[in-house]
Amino acid sequence: MPFSIDNAVRPLEPLVAVDDRPLLLKGGTIISMDEQVGDLAEGDILIEGSRIAAIGASLRCDDAEIVDVSGMILIPGFVDCHRHAWEAPLRHLNPNSSNLLDYCCATHFTFGPHYRPIDIYAGTLLTAISGIDTGITTFIDNCHNARSDDHAAAGLAAWQHSGVRALFAPGPPLTGAWDEAGWPAHRLAELATRLGPETPERLVELGLMAQLLPDVWAQARAMGLPIVSEIPAPELADAIRKLAADGELGPDNIFNHITALPADVLALLCEAGVRTNVCPRSDAQYGIGDGGMRAFQAALDAGLEPGFSIDNETSYSGDMFGEMRTEFFLQRAMAQRDRFGGAKGVPPLTIRQVLKAATIDGARCAGLDDRCGSLVPGKQADLIMIRATDINLHPVSNAFGAVVQGADRGNIDSVLIGGRFCKRHGQIRGLDQGKLMSLVTATQTYLFAAHGYKPDLFCDTHDSLGREFPELTRFWN
Repeated sequence: MPFSIDNAVRPLEPLVAVDDRPLLLKGGTIISMDEQVGDLAEGDILIEGSRIAAIGASLRCDDAEIVDVSGMILIPGFVDCHRHAWEAPLRHLNPNSSNLLDYCCATHFTFGPHYRPIDIYAGTLLTAISGIDTGITTFIDNCHNARSDDHAAAGLAAWQHSGVRALFAPGPPLTGAWDEAGWPAHRLAELATRLGPETPERLVELGLMAQLLPDVWAQARAMGLPIVSEIPAPELADAIRKLAADGELGPDNIFNHITALPADVLALLCEAGVRTNVCPRSDAQYGIGDGGMRAFQAALDAGLEPGFSIDNETSYSGDMFGEMRTEFFLQRAMAQRDRFGGAKGVPPLTIRQVLKAATIDGARCAGLDDRCGSLVPGKQADLIMIRATDINLHPVSNAFGAVVQGADRGNIDSVLIGGRFCKRHGQIRGLDQGKLMSLVTATQTYLFAAHGYKPDLFCDTHDSLGREFPELTRFWN
């Protein structure tokens, strides 16, 4: 029987149609992330249905619901370009992890093979709802644990139930038994039947997660789907050069990490229009490539405009504020070191550049920049409202500085996605938090028992999870 979830178990109320009555947000500080719209110290945003209708000063609309947003900073919703949402029930399990093996031993090699469809649903929904809470309105979900049609359908259903915008990209698991029959074309075709009508208002789109496998890519391309690949090591450079020479790279490719790739390879990605993102905290914590020390700057130098991605929550938090600050200080530290050593170095990164990567460049990475990532009339109304009157932000001397360097999830008053309030006055709309916690706790309890893991709330390492390194040819080659 195809995967479905009983409405009695769902922690979120079913989505309702967007209100036909216009919504007029009055008197806020607006950071649009669009050069033509610009930024307004005090301005209004008129929303009609799911779209932004107008942005300006002293807007009027006689039949609109008026919302006073004075004392708030309005920005586009954040875009997380690379998240493994299924791993959310394993949050902070491995905070001291120092390499990719540690990460894999706490996820793929241990608990991953035990996941049931309901566990995929629970993890993905927790990620989505937490995204609303922290101002992430769009995700690219790299679901590399889609062991069956039902596992993949469960992930898709969670995004559809959440009201969050997403590019859902199922992929094969790294280890353990899975249903390989018809992968990927059959599974993708089955998921496509669940998407609903193709309209700008549709919140969830479909992609494929696959490594550097042109035969697999061809099946996604035949369906017009984007392809997401992990590029966490410079050892993949030769394979990328060959793909470029064979004409296999294109704007439908999304490459994660791109850590420590040589300049000529980054130039090939730029020439082919490959979309990219970097993972400031993941690369630094797990020592991927050079630890991500120069990934962002190297991408900029090559002419790329990478977005930011959080990757996972097994070691650190799932908010974009942490990602922006980490990248800002990583780049600043490297630039200042070069300057101190007498090298010319690169110009210091600006706060505006950091916010750009977390919004409009992330939307470009997802292929959704025609819908979101900036506040522009005609685009979908995906935005967040940050209370600038909170004690940690007041007084505001620089709006970009307040958002990137000062704010946190507690300052997010409201979140709109497609014109619909998903969070308002600090509360997530339609959420039964007790149900959500019960659903996720049941998944975590089951996974720990299935692997025979006894949790230790105060341990520094997880030697009990093992340090074996199974063959990864299915995923990495």
